[in-house]
Amino acid sequence: MAFDIVVVGASMGGAAAIGKVLEGLPTDFGTPMAVVLHRSPDSSRGLVQMLQRCCALPIREPNDKEPIRSGYVYLAAPDYHLMIDGDAFALSTDAPVSYARPSIDVLFETAAESYYSRVIGIVLTGANADGARGATRIREAGGMVLIQEPQTAESPEMPRAAMLAAPGACVMQVAEMAAYVRGLTSPERKQRVESR
Repeated sequence: MAFDIVVVGASMGGAAAIGKVLEGLPTDFGTPMAVVLHRSPDSSRGLVQMLQRCCALPIREPNDKEPIRSGYVYLAAPDYHLMIDGDAFALSTDAPVSYARPSIDVLFETAAESYYSRVIGIVLTGANADGARGATRIREAGGMVLIQEPQTAESPEMPRAAMLAAPGACVMQVAEMAAYVRGLTSPERKQRVESR
């Protein structure tokens, strides 16, 4: 199976966990990654700069209708839902989901609708159940879900909810996730899958 996009969701304690995933990605990591971190509407735009210090790939907040490009990490802007619409992003100011805008469920569900089995979803630390419904949707579409081991999370509620909602997901430490994702999305693996 070839994977064409990685979607990541986190809440409380999530900046550090996301940073750990990003620091393990090499400069030639070509699969686009979209990230939702719960943050307040008036959150500083400094998060991109902070995460960029530990990531070899360019990080940006995407605009509405912006095409999804390989080799980028896209971070949802505060107070906007980030959605996948085919091969582009869409932004929305619809009502919060699970008290959050941006919502992890919204990103994950729209990624599954556009990419089906070619999605990897990653659920990290967080204090509510946002992401559980989206993880279920990714699994139903045939994609893969990775979940942070709850006992290693600053807030274990989100990983626990995702584990209950998406049985069969891979549960692992954050430090292992980048290498695991690299193995799933490597060009050699894609060539093997496409030649079958």
